[in-house]
Amino acid sequence: MAYLLRSLILLMISCIILTSLLALNVIHLQFNHIQLAIPAFLYTIFAQAFVMFYFIGVARLTNNVYTIISTQTNLGELFDNPPADLEPYLEKTKKFVEEADRSKRQTIPWTILMLVLGMIAFLLGGAHDTGLVQKTTHSGVVLGFFVAMTIGFFRQWYYLGKSHLLLRKLKGLYMMPDAQM
Repeated sequence: MAYLLRSLILLMISCIILTSLLALNVIHLQFNHIQLAIPAFLYTIFAQAFVMFYFIGVARLTNNVYTIISTQTNLGELFDNPPADLEPYLEKTKKFVEEADRSKRQTIPWTILMLVLGMIAFLLGGAHDTGLVQKTTHSGVVLGFFVAMTIGFFRQWYYLGKSHLLLRKLKGLYMMPDAQM
């Protein structure tokens, strides 16, 4: 899943860069940047929603496993024959929870900022086309969107890799099937 999400955000970056190059008249295609901005931003919303929910899901899964281990209820969901000593499992799972929460905290604020600045840039672009705002206003917000997107992209890329490894370790520790999460 992490590899798919990495592909989605690479495609997102490519679409946004293509839209900007069209706006700056660096490249010329049969359509203008406005015609590309609409599907590019809709795709950005789509891709970022998937990335955000992936990190939320990983954190939720690790928290659920930690709750099962720490309360020692429903141990049958994790083990065929629960071991007598759950302390090693508890320690490892606690580290997984901390790592999953860190990944979520390091990526979701940038995702939200990226989406908010993208929406504002999108709306200001329409306002610029109707003559309601200056081009510099639209361009300034687009620049802020680019900065947030760049920082968010690298954070997401890094933490998608870390979360993928975390899930592999968690599934290996509890022998969960790959079809889960």
